[in-house]
Amino acid sequence: MTNPANFDLSGKLALVTGCRRGIGRAMTESLAAAGADIIGASVSMEQKGSAVGEAVAKLGRKFRPYRCDFANRSAVQDLVEQIVAEGPVPDILVNNAGTIRREAAAEHPDEWWDEVIEVNLTSQFILSRGIGREMIKRGSGKIIFTASLLTFQGGIRVPGYSVSKGGIGQLTKALANEWAGSGVNVNAIAPGYIVTDNTEALHSDPERYLAILERIPAGRWGRPEDFAGPAVFLGCSASDYIDGEILTVDGGWMGR
Repeated sequence: MTNPANFDLSGKLALVTGCRRGIGRAMTESLAAAGADIIGASVSMEQKGSAVGEAVAKLGRKFRPYRCDFANRSAVQDLVEQIVAEGPVPDILVNNAGTIRREAAAEHPDEWWDEVIEVNLTSQFILSRGIGREMIKRGSGKIIFTASLLTFQGGIRVPGYSVSKGGIGQLTKALANEWAGSGVNVNAIAPGYIVTDNTEALHSDPERYLAILERIPAGRWGRPEDFAGPAVFLGCSASDYIDGEILTVDGGWMGR
């Protein structure tokens, strides 16, 4: 029998990257609504007065902001060290920060490839390694990656993004294999086609928008708030026996 208390995050601390907008903000607010205090990190995070920080405060939770360039691995390592030093170690790590560059593979420049891999894959490994190490010492923790439909599919005109998200799927499984026995659950959420800044090139094109919509069994594009429940579920004790899973939130796209 399900115990509603399993979904209560009171007294927990969640570190969410890419938390200022879109899916990241929705997950941040949902974790706060469930009772967690928040550490928010973003490349453009305001030190005071951020909209996401104010939203968390209205929910009665604490918010600590950090600015970090996730394309700079030294900056990411500094972030890890600062958070661990200041304590406490987060109970939940949501690796959501990401970027995308669109160009045909034959014309895709090296600098775009490097940037996307660094932000979407390398930085997330560095964060998970540093925070995960401390979670292992404590004997508990939850790590949630934001994967993608392109964790499973190849995509078009986004070679770096596709490779990075494929890598996230494998990283999720690799860390789960090593850490599940130490009380650290590692899982991922794979968004379908969601109306956010990252998909603007698609949903602002009427033909592409409708072509994609016609394939979604749910009959609509997704919204950031569709990730509120999955984030809380994978961050709470209700998911304690779930490891290495990639939860698709896609309106049925992958079932077609």
